[in-house]
Amino acid sequence: MSSSPSRLSELPAGSSALIESLESGFTSLTRLRELGLVPGTRVKIIRRAPLGEPVEIGVRGSKLAMRNEDAARIRIAAVQP
Repeated sequence: MSSSPSRLSELPAGSSALIESLESGFTSLTRLRELGLVPGTRVKIIRRAPLGEPVEIGVRGSKLAMRNEDAARIRIAAVQP
């Protein structure tokens, strides 16, 4: 049995999760917070580019693209059914 993803970068395409926390001290993550990626927000991985990066996510009715490096700094929790 595999464990559930703990980072946004590990979430498979088509899956949803709740943001648990974002690492601090990174300018790119500050911008993502301003765009609505804050703890408690539901995110969905829409798709990944053919080489795996960038990843397209859906958040609060918008679609955003981000690097895997930034997605790895976002901790997630499973969505409750």
